[in-house]
Amino acid sequence: MQWDTLANDDSIKKTVDALAQNGIDAIIVKDKESAKKKVLELLPKDAEVMTMTSVTLDETGITEAVNNSEKYNSVKNKLMKLDRTKDGAEMQKLGAAPEWTIGSVHAVTEDGKVVVVSNSGSQLPAYAYASTHVIWVVGTQKIVKNLDDAQKRIHDYILPLETKRARIAYGLPDTWDSNVSKILIIAKEVAPKRLTIVFVKEKLGF
Repeated sequence: MQWDTLANDDSIKKTVDALAQNGIDAIIVKDKESAKKKVLELLPKDAEVMTMTSVTLDETGITEAVNNSEKYNSVKNKLMKLDRTKDGAEMQKLGAAPEWTIGSVHAVTEDGKVVVVSNSGSQLPAYAYASTHVIWVVGTQKIVKNLDDAQKRIHDYILPLETKRARIAYGLPDTWDSNVSKILIIAKEVAPKRLTIVFVKEKLGF
């Protein structure tokens, strides 16, 4: 199975329609520049925004655009000024419930389910409930048939790439491996307009 192949238009439409039935909004854009423009349009001026660690956000320039702008109240910038040893509890609270959260996901099924995996779980509280607004930027190569394929995509394709990324990013030894420690599956959202996926017809992230 080629887990990095962009979904065709029929698959995208099927997924978007299913997401709508499950209370999740979806927008389709053509490329990463359009994705960046759309996300910045969605963010109100002076909004409290957390950019989760994401290859997709980095590739689109969204991470830099949010955290280097005076238009937004960057939670990531606040976290960078704190000390994990002394301020650990405060850092957890800040990261768990920002007003706006931007990130990505690891798979979206054609029947409208969103799958996110994590080693630490740090991004999951905001995604599941605590953020008032969540925007996910998702390359359409992440659309899969069902939850079984989502699991295969995660374990067979994403996990080795994430291990390699983390080793380089955090200076970890070659013996270190990432884990699928925690899995969030959002099958339905009950809060109107809380979750938005920006689908990009371009391969982004893993």
